[in-house]
Amino acid sequence: MQGTVVERDLASQIEALHIEAFVWAVACCQGDRHEAEDVLQTTYLKIADGRAKFGEQSAFKTWLFGVVRNTARERHRRRTTRHLLLVKWKPDPPPAPIAPDASVEAQQVASTLRAVLEGLSERQREVLELVFYHDLTIEEAAEVMDVSLGTARTHYHRGKQTMARRLAELEAELDQEGEDAER
Repeated sequence: MQGTVVERDLASQIEALHIEAFVWAVACCQGDRHEAEDVLQTTYLKIADGRAKFGEQSAFKTWLFGVVRNTARERHRRRTTRHLLLVKWKPDPPPAPIAPDASVEAQQVASTLRAVLEGLSERQREVLELVFYHDLTIEEAAEVMDVSLGTARTHYHRGKQTMARRLAELEAELDQEGEDAER
């Protein structure tokens, strides 16, 4: 009887985090929504068959995001190995679509932010996505990324600095273009 209560509690926690877990899976799969669906499916299967067990050593969300990240990395390694062995060329995944109801300006801002974020190192991008898009603390992000808290803080700080600098450079370029157009 207790097993079914625990299983229902686990299922309800997964259900409550499904959308956030999918968004995180998309981020872990470099924007490939189909790959993210497969990663999330595999993650859920790992949980269902007991290969991934929640040991209550961290928050459930942190643990789930860690399983998603590790599953995405496993699939990426397998796919890369297969690609190298088969020597097949695969095009880059299409960029994530922007919501159709968003204004043109909001789409431009989102596109610019995504481009700047994609220009960061992998760890900087991951920690910023976990903190800003998934509302995790830096400590929880460090657990998901399987790095020390100090490393996560360093990547978080450097990532924010790099994004601020690049956004300022883009703004300066736009201002210069506006001045040139006025002449």
